Amino acid sequence: MYRKILAYLSLLLAMVIIAGCNVTRDLPEGEYLVSKVKFVEDKSVPRDERITEDRDGLETYVRQSPNKRFLNIDFYVWIYQKANPEKDNWWNNLKRKIGEEPVLLDMDLTEKSITNLETYLRTKGYFHSDVTYEIDTTRRARRAEITYTIHQGEATRINELNYAFRDNSLRNVILADSTKSLLKRGDVLDITLLDAERERIAANLNNRGYFDFTVNNILYSVDTLGHPYSADVRLIVRPTLVGYNERGEAIWEENAIYRLRNINVYPTYDPMLRSTTGFRSNAVIDTTYRSGLTIIRDVNIKPQLRNSILRNTIPLYPNYIYNAKQVNHTYKELMSLGFFRTAKIDFTRVPGEESYVTFLNTERNGDTELLTTRERFLDCNIYGTPNLKQSMKVELEASTTSTFYGLSATLGYSNRNIFRGAEAFDISARFGFEFMYARNVEKRSANEIGITAGLSFPRFLLPFKAKLSMNTTQPRTRLELSFDYQDRPYYRRNIFTTRWAYSWKQGERSSFVIRPVDINWIDVKSVDEEFLADIDNRYLRTSFESQLTAGLSASYVYNTQRSDMDPSSTLVRINVETAGNLIHGLSNLFSHHAPGTDYFKIFGIRYSQYVRTELSASQRISLGHNMVLAGRLCGGVGVTYGNSHGRSIPFDRMFYCGGANSMRGWVPRTLGPGNMLEVKDKTYPAQVGDVRLEANAEFRFPIWWIFHGAVFCDLGNVWYLRDTEDSNPEEVFHFNTFYKQLGFNTGLGIRIDATFVILRIDLGMQIHNPGRPEGQRWIHDFKWKNMALNFGVGYPF
Repeated sequence: MYRKILAYLSLLLAMVIIAGCNVTRDLPEGEYLVSKVKFVEDKSVPRDERITEDRDGLETYVRQSPNKRFLNIDFYVWIYQKANPEKDNWWNNLKRKIGEEPVLLDMDLTEKSITNLETYLRTKGYFHSDVTYEIDTTRRARRAEITYTIHQGEATRINELNYAFRDNSLRNVILADSTKSLLKRGDVLDITLLDAERERIAANLNNRGYFDFTVNNILYSVDTLGHPYSADVRLIVRPTLVGYNERGEAIWEENAIYRLRNINVYPTYDPMLRSTTGFRSNAVIDTTYRSGLTIIRDVNIKPQLRNSILRNTIPLYPNYIYNAKQVNHTYKELMSLGFFRTAKIDFTRVPGEESYVTFLNTERNGDTELLTTRERFLDCNIYGTPNLKQSMKVELEASTTSTFYGLSATLGYSNRNIFRGAEAFDISARFGFEFMYARNVEKRSANEIGITAGLSFPRFLLPFKAKLSMNTTQPRTRLELSFDYQDRPYYRRNIFTTRWAYSWKQGERSSFVIRPVDINWIDVKSVDEEFLADIDNRYLRTSFESQLTAGLSASYVYNTQRSDMDPSSTLVRINVETAGNLIHGLSNLFSHHAPGTDYFKIFGIRYSQYVRTELSASQRISLGHNMVLAGRLCGGVGVTYGNSHGRSIPFDRMFYCGGANSMRGWVPRTLGPGNMLEVKDKTYPAQVGDVRLEANAEFRFPIWWIFHGAVFCDLGNVWYLRDTEDSNPEEVFHFNTFYKQLGFNTGLGIRIDATFVILRIDLGMQIHNPGRPEGQRWIHDFKWKNMALNFGVGYPF
């Protein structure tokens, strides 16, 4: 049956490929399909100044780009052409929506593309540049390849940089900061660089109280007379335009420094109401003054936030000098509470109130002058719209092969303001069921029930007051308790976990988590003796004993993704955990080994001592037309020592491969370790290791509407770290052999992007299975037993 399905799919794919190759036969006579656009760089220019397609995005200036393709065939053009132009029904409209109208060669648009490219080159400082094009219609019938050749010519460079101040009150502020200028003598006269310098100066002044100053207060005067390849640049600083007189003449005023007067907070603001305060007509208004904040709220709106939390979150006070960076920090702090759905900070100028500050300024040459600065006031209004206090979530994940299937579901509840201090309480229950329907397996099913409860505080709970920099945001303290009951075919156990964690963000891209308390108690209730006897490796058998782990762990995440819509990004995760060190030190000082052993026990259980680290790095690269190439490298290792010498790390901390987010040609815990032979129809999957290496690659492309496709491949395995007397060398990691033991799979996937969630179905097909006997590891027959169907939520990486 499965062979027939694969045969039909192969036939369908072949038909699509053949049809995609013949899209040009339906083109009007004398027309050519634009199949390729490429750019030839000017290699006579130094590499760091060369205009390139990738760095400068030249394709955005071209008026005609080729149609997007699927598996390198003109699938979307073919679909579009299958629509009957004389019929306007849902079926033909669907074809037009999925497909793309063919891009036909248009010489007028090609000439306009030349104009766009030359204009761009001039903005980059190449005023004597030239762009030519060539069109090749002979390589493929009725297809046109357009080649644009860039001739940059000699660049115009900055010869001198001077300042002209029409607002003398800013002279000393700007000149004092001129050492940080982005404009240097000898630099290419790049318009984007000039704009960046304007933005830098405006940002610096905004952080010094100059609320009215914008990039429009800065003009440039560029003189190239007498020296065609160099320019004298004058940066002109203008006063602020405040209006026009009766004759239509502009009225200018020198820029003033602004201080904050009143700071009003509206924590129950409703943006759907036309009122500026966001209050309903029947609102019951309560106004409270708290250390410089005037908090105005509607007491009928739930949930409410304590005034002390608002005061501790908002770092603004009356008479503070306006600082745009601090205002942005205030917004981030408000949103990091998790209490507000949206927040907005507005400023209004206070008319009539101003003062003058006179000071003596000393120049570098010793000259002094008397300067006067004008100060005005701003009223600050902070509007916060509360989020839904309570929410629910549901997550599903499934995997299946010819002999196994697993299903897990998570149901969660969260309360974002349980104690009116933006404390977030969450509780979730996880239900898992796995089943083997092989004939010779006596115990086929496994069940798992887990409950996790957590309480998060939007601050650090410490015995001392921690002073955080403005670059440190979203401080959190979290207490988490969990219980997990696992009923496997050959063992039954309970897992109790307690964690106390601190988390925060550092800058825009880095986040940290430190767990000074990380306790796990694994209570093994029963283990099948025959199952243990079948495990040849004594090292692995110890992972099925009751264990206690108490230690600390830390995580670091570096993420350049600014939003879910960001097509290109880098994500790095590092996790490090260590257990048993403090207890072991105290045991050595104040206790003694358990009778007849060389290890310590606590509460009658041998505690674990190990270090475990894990690293994952993923990259997403945009290929245009909503196509993305994604890749991931990940690895981990766990080492025991001290009180756990000769034992493995706890079973739930060991590494495994397989499943919806790992090696998708295998279901979880069915690959490895090393060249361990597959055990079919005998035991429940429990193939784990101390070492894990894995690489994943995925090409994602749009299909139609909310449906996206993916072609992927995965490479990896797990191993034991140490050789023991009864271990199989084929299952132990060795640098000279590990690459021969890697599993390899490929596959196809469907993603359904429903905006709020991404549903994923992946069919993985094994190509190289290290668990097979030597000589049979490369798989040539794509049967269902060599595949795995995975269901998941979100992208795998």
